[in-house]
Amino acid sequence: MTHYGLICPASTGHLNTMLPLGKELQQRGHRVTLFGFRDAEASTVAAGLEYCAIGETEFPPGINAQTLAKLGQLSGREALQYTVELLKDGATVRLRDAPSVIKNAGVEALLIDQLNLEGGTIAEVLGLPFITICSAVVINRELSIPPYITNWGYNPAWWARLRNKLGYKALDRVAKPINEIINEYRQQQNLPPYLTPNDRYSQLAQISQQPAQLEFPRENLPPYFHFTGPFHSSIGREVPDFPFEKLTGKTLIYASMGTIQNRLLGIFQSIAEACQDLDAQLVISLGGSTSPEALQGLPGQPLVVKYAPQLELLQKANLTITHAGLNTTLESLTNGVPMVAIPITNDQPGVASRIVWSGCGEALPIKKVTVSKLRTAIQKVLTEENYQKNALRLQNAIKTAGGVSRAADIVEQVLSTGKPVLSQ
Repeated sequence: MTHYGLICPASTGHLNTMLPLGKELQQRGHRVTLFGFRDAEASTVAAGLEYCAIGETEFPPGINAQTLAKLGQLSGREALQYTVELLKDGATVRLRDAPSVIKNAGVEALLIDQLNLEGGTIAEVLGLPFITICSAVVINRELSIPPYITNWGYNPAWWARLRNKLGYKALDRVAKPINEIINEYRQQQNLPPYLTPNDRYSQLAQISQQPAQLEFPRENLPPYFHFTGPFHSSIGREVPDFPFEKLTGKTLIYASMGTIQNRLLGIFQSIAEACQDLDAQLVISLGGSTSPEALQGLPGQPLVVKYAPQLELLQKANLTITHAGLNTTLESLTNGVPMVAIPITNDQPGVASRIVWSGCGEALPIKKVTVSKLRTAIQKVLTEENYQKNALRLQNAIKTAGGVSRAADIVEQVLSTGKPVLSQ
């Protein structure tokens, strides 16, 4: 038995990836503890895993809701800069508190979310093996791949590489506060500085929940990088009540802007207007942004709920309108459901560009959304069969990728051999 420690953000999308993997390892006889801020405790305990608090002064219970409420009102560069500020504050506290807490708990290996840029440093300080888990879109850098914060499509041309290079320089300027915090700490611990962003990730195994078919053609991923497909599970999730009896049996359009960037309430008005003349039923999940009563009288009388049992609804859906969060995207594709993406910030533009590239849907940046453009995109995806065919192609790719079981196999192999686990 190995004692694994989990480090990941306290937000729903990241916990919905890390907790099922932790549970799979626990069911194989291992001990699993999540080390995080208090707002991650409830989901961790609900999943049946151990929880150990860090940063209780700076991150008391409820702080996550406050910060995400503010983030949900932002978009574009403002939202990205605020996200960087949150990541910097979190990294500062984890670097200060996590090493001693993890050491005292007797952890033998760490699974670290790729978004926790400080996680590899914590593992190095403790002399522990660690594995990188990519809960969001793969952010490993190479010049052939556009920065994940952009909606740029893949293009192997020289000018596209130059464009990507300039984009990465802009991203470095935004992310500079996080990198400075980490390298300053590394200097204090007599560790060499990170010279490139890719230095922060595990050299034993890196695991992405994307299927390879949803990623742009990669040229320089390390040989120990694995596309396993999603880890989706109801583990750790609250399953809200839902009036399934109100579903009419018509073509079902499910709209969700996630649990973070969901407070731009005007977008729900636009979605409802775009769908009102279609022979379809629209279900809107507000993701906790407000109460359904606040959106009474939407055009077309859609079924509006505060939270939806997303995994169950997607089994019935014909189209998802999404912010292009990776979890909703993968959950849609797991059910063979094509999408219309409305990315807002962070990695959502990068996910949306992959939806378009893979032929599984269309995308409209939030600032370009009009009712007319949105209706055109919805009708196109619903009526042109290639979108459905490509969604089914990705569904099959997900079925054969291995999912959480394969990811756990890789994790166990790292610990049993002490060597990098090479992808097939």
